[in-house]
Amino acid sequence: MIRNFGNKLGLAWWAKVETVTPAATYWYGPFLTKRSLNKNLKKFLNDLSDEGSIDIQHSIIRCKREEPLTV
Repeated sequence: MIRNFGNKLGLAWWAKVETVTPAATYWYGPFLTKRSLNKNLKKFLNDLSDEGSIDIQHSIIRCKREEPLTV
């Protein structure tokens, strides 16, 4: 897949999402464009909120990411 290739090159866009409760870090991606990430991120954040996550913060990063995607 093109996204996976872009990720291996460090060109993929990711969202690093951190929550206080539960204390967790989630990596959401990879996306080919920042615009595509932003378009899809809202649903992911809403899902976390619906599952009871509290104090959700996120940042957008262009990088290479591997497992684990949840810490």
